[in-house]
Amino acid sequence: MIRLRLYIKGQVQGVGFRPFVYNLAKKLDLIGYVKNSNFGVEIEIEGEKDNLDRFKISLYNDLPPLAKIDSIECKDIKPLYKGQFEIVKSIDNSKYKVALIPPDIATCNRCLDDIQNISKYSSYFATNCTNCGPRYTISQTVPYDRDNTSMKDFCLCKSCKKEYNKPTNRRYHAQPTSCRFCGPKLALYGGDISIDNSDIYKQVAKLIKAKKIGAIKGIGGFYLVCDATCDEVVKKLREYKNRPTKPFAIMCKDIKMLSKYAIINKQEIKLLKSKEAPIVLLKKRDQMEYVAPNIDRIGAILAYSAFYHLLFNYLDNPIVATSANLGGEPIIIDRENIEKKLPFVDFIVDYNRDIINAIDDTVLKVINNDIFTIRLARGYTPKEIKLPFKLDKKILALGANQKNSIAFAFDDKIVLSPYIGDLDTIESVEYLKRVIETFKRFYNFEPDIVLCDKHNGYESTKLAKTFDKPIIQVWHHLAHLYSVKAQYNLTKDYTSFIFDGSGLGEDGRLWGGEVFVKDKREYSFKTIKLLGGTKAIKEPKRVALSMLFDRYSLDKIQNLDLPTLKEFSKNEIKILHNSWSKDINTPKSSSVGRYFDAIASLSGVCQVQTYEGEAGLLSEQNFIYKHESFDYEIVDGIIDIKFDFFDKDLIAKFYTTLVNIITKIALKRDLPVILSGGVWQNSRLLKLATKALDKHKIKYYYNTTTPINDGGIALGQIWSFVNR
Repeated sequence: MIRLRLYIKGQVQGVGFRPFVYNLAKKLDLIGYVKNSNFGVEIEIEGEKDNLDRFKISLYNDLPPLAKIDSIECKDIKPLYKGQFEIVKSIDNSKYKVALIPPDIATCNRCLDDIQNISKYSSYFATNCTNCGPRYTISQTVPYDRDNTSMKDFCLCKSCKKEYNKPTNRRYHAQPTSCRFCGPKLALYGGDISIDNSDIYKQVAKLIKAKKIGAIKGIGGFYLVCDATCDEVVKKLREYKNRPTKPFAIMCKDIKMLSKYAIINKQEIKLLKSKEAPIVLLKKRDQMEYVAPNIDRIGAILAYSAFYHLLFNYLDNPIVATSANLGGEPIIIDRENIEKKLPFVDFIVDYNRDIINAIDDTVLKVINNDIFTIRLARGYTPKEIKLPFKLDKKILALGANQKNSIAFAFDDKIVLSPYIGDLDTIESVEYLKRVIETFKRFYNFEPDIVLCDKHNGYESTKLAKTFDKPIIQVWHHLAHLYSVKAQYNLTKDYTSFIFDGSGLGEDGRLWGGEVFVKDKREYSFKTIKLLGGTKAIKEPKRVALSMLFDRYSLDKIQNLDLPTLKEFSKNEIKILHNSWSKDINTPKSSSVGRYFDAIASLSGVCQVQTYEGEAGLLSEQNFIYKHESFDYEIVDGIIDIKFDFFDKDLIAKFYTTLVNIITKIALKRDLPVILSGGVWQNSRLLKLATKALDKHKIKYYYNTTTPINDGGIALGQIWSFVNR
């Protein structure tokens, strides 16, 4: 007889791993135990050598759907020659926690069958099992046990308790499990309406059909919903949210419904129907102009919880499903704040289980047959990235100011937080602080070192400096570069094209069009003066006007016929020219993102942005490929494009010129290429650039599983630090 002790790390809590081990051990006539611990799962297993070998093989090959093993530490111990195999109480050694909290997962098909066929789950919105349901959003700490979740206040009924305690049942130790008799309850509030029964789905559908706007509590916060096909109510929602043109996402019952409004390929269908249930950006059909104005794509999600599946029994149209919040603030998680901050909603659907950790939807799109992450959140986070070595210190990285997310490094892993958002409001900064406290609580984490951006005006940097710990600031664009290295564990030398909106550079200017060879910037686009500073970021016409000032005299400009100039009075042009010539509130930027803004203005497609990246999206929308490009020169590392501002193919030629510049530099340096930064979210630019690199057989890498935008900065900060 042989007895082994196994320490297993990975996604092994809250995913049916212990009952899987129990049933496997019973099948192989093995004795011992399995239990959760703060590092993962501990197993002692005893039996004949052949059976133990089969047990270890099955651990990897026959895992439950949500389980993932990162490592197994195994050692021989003295056999006991007695007992049976059992699941024992979890260990809680509060000094050391590395077990992962699982992400929230869409309701599985078996649970969807249960809400139709089993009485106690009939029409029950919170039906779940070990293969699905909430995890991160209800968790206080690890180990992932019911007492450490917001389900601790719901006592299991006799029937649910039997399932919960039966290792052969798929609800064995499914911490959120409950039924309509013992679990959380739904309630509908709307005007004088207050309903608490299974008719809620029918009533909510009636309200949506009646052109009402509602707030529905989901897994990680409230959605604002309305009939996506009714222009009148969608316009009303835009007015209430002060969101003139930024696209809304829609939710559909199934692929059949969605296919009426979007063109979907097989890979996108697979994503939409996956257990993570992200929003996927799709090619839009000629409908829903008010949901996604002026662009040819739409964000869509399929019903992913029992509630929405039940609701769509009474709906024939998609619904708008957008985060319930005020602009710049985090998603709302309680009814009180919905009533306080969003008084325009006509009805509210709530339930009496607390959301401990808010979370938004993940947003993905498919480019070059790669799954491309725009926003990393529900279903995918907390996300672990393995380190090829163990750390002797705990590291906290606070990321950037826009599209903020944070990262924690300890032991042999980096854990990425969900998307937090732009740190432009007091509420968003407070949300960032809460996320930090959440992960500190999960892992008893107290950082030894805090990493942040070099920009001292960033709220994340200001927060870093409140820690009584060593602070290390990482250059923004190096963090972008290293975020790609982290994904692929790259160690060699690369030519890196880091294109984004802005980030502080080593010369004190706003960078965003930089080419690094190894870790040193060797090339940069010619700087543009931003008229009015940050105001120019929201008004592409100001960036374009600055480029015109750089080319023409004031007298000449007054007589030019360009879309940009029609946006200003002659007096405004004179005042802005004075600012430009005297360098009054005109910071210089080399950002490719700002170049896209200027081209959009000069082409007449966007003069003022109502949301970040709108000018780039509209230029992409108006792109028609042209082989021709503009001339350019590279002198002392400065890339200067010789634009013809009157060219009717200005947008297309700009794309082609960028690709030619990238190709020329890549060929000259003869190194593999890295592409990162928010500008690379532009599908057309990425496809053109990678096609050109493929033609010349140049190897390239870009972010896919982590955001290519500033959502990847925290990861890059850690990777650059640990690989110094």
